Amino acid sequence: MPTDDLPAPTAGADHTPAGAPTGPSGPPPPPPGDRSAAPSEPPPADAALPPHTHGAGPAPADAPVPPVGPPVGPPAHRTSRPSVDRGADATVAPSAHASARPPAPPSAGPTVPASSVRPTVDPALPPLVSVRDLRISVGGVEVVRGVGFDVHDGEVFALVGESGAGKSLTARSLLGLAPPGARTAGSVRLRGTELVGARRARLAALWGRRVSLVPQDSLSALSPVHPVGDQLAAAVRSVRGVSRAAARARAAAALDRVGVPAARAGAYPHELSGGMRQRAVIAMATVNEPDLLVADEPTTALDPDRRALVLELLAEQRAATGAALVLVTHDLDAVRDHADRVLVLYAGRHVESGAVATVLERPRAPYTAGLLACLPTAPRPAAGRSRYLPTIGGAPPPPGEPATGCAFAPRCPAADAGCRARTPLPRPVDGRDVSCHRAEHLPGAPGELFAEAL
Repeated sequence: MPTDDLPAPTAGADHTPAGAPTGPSGPPPPPPGDRSAAPSEPPPADAALPPHTHGAGPAPADAPVPPVGPPVGPPAHRTSRPSVDRGADATVAPSAHASARPPAPPSAGPTVPASSVRPTVDPALPPLVSVRDLRISVGGVEVVRGVGFDVHDGEVFALVGESGAGKSLTARSLLGLAPPGARTAGSVRLRGTELVGARRARLAALWGRRVSLVPQDSLSALSPVHPVGDQLAAAVRSVRGVSRAAARARAAAALDRVGVPAARAGAYPHELSGGMRQRAVIAMATVNEPDLLVADEPTTALDPDRRALVLELLAEQRAATGAALVLVTHDLDAVRDHADRVLVLYAGRHVESGAVATVLERPRAPYTAGLLACLPTAPRPAAGRSRYLPTIGGAPPPPGEPATGCAFAPRCPAADAGCRARTPLPRPVDGRDVSCHRAEHLPGAPGELFAEAL
């Protein structure tokens, strides 16, 4: 089947898009049970797509597959994007802004691991993403409660917390996605464009061009009825409008960069291993170089060595394109190794946020300290304490529980009556923002709060 004639991937009972919400000029209607559903209100038939500051208009309504890359021209604030040698991709038909990039310097000396590359973030520039007082209700129950943060060009921003903390809902709001029937309030701005309340057509103009999604389940993210190489090539054509040959070459180069051999480009998703499929969805997410990658627990169900490989691949692609990365994960070691800043969530609320080195090395919120104390790599407890791994007793509150007081107070060893009576708000403490009344009164090693006495 010719690449440009591919229909939008729709098969699969829980088909989740790879790289971005999928569809011709936006994603197809999500199948039943898909929690990544876009806002339910369809745009009017004559809805015009918003003007595009990148110089490329949105994909036509009959585009074969969803956009999974950035606009053709450079964004207004992407001034710190690194210049890189794109290797095989150099033979691909260049995008409209390729000539604006300076040539990469010749390689010299040993290769620096991609995860160690940290682009310079200029706080004076407007943030790429700005989230303010984000609130998401599902079934009338508020599950994300007043979260706010910024993400700057080129940085890695991690969202961590227990299952049910609201990480994935918060991350997917950066694409304008929410579960069916959900209501979103507050503000989410991507390069100045408000996503909360935006019509589907406006969101479709951003998906793939400015923001792409790397989902948890690579098997359901890819269409089962088309080879992965054809899916990438069709995605390129839907965004860039290049020839079939140029699209195939660009797709092959993207797959090669993530370690998928050219011979496997003709394979169907079910014919690839889990690790190989995850590489393919990373290639699809980055093939058109969006401004922002949202990786929603991309290492789920992978064994440890594959998890490390996928995280390194994400770091390499981010370093190569200059994209910012929002990483949703339970893995605090991965956050320490790959992220620049971190936001800890609990029961849909902000707990602690700041630079990774500050938050993870000297936590000032008991919940953050408890998460770190439970790691096998945590320092040994002081004398007189059990050598068993500490645990955080109890369980998170069920969704919909009244919001008065600190949600973590019933499980917190440092809580007092004031914690149960007043809801803590984010405030600056010791170089980070903390939502805790007791932040200044914790022991020097807060993790000791959770170590059991002998």
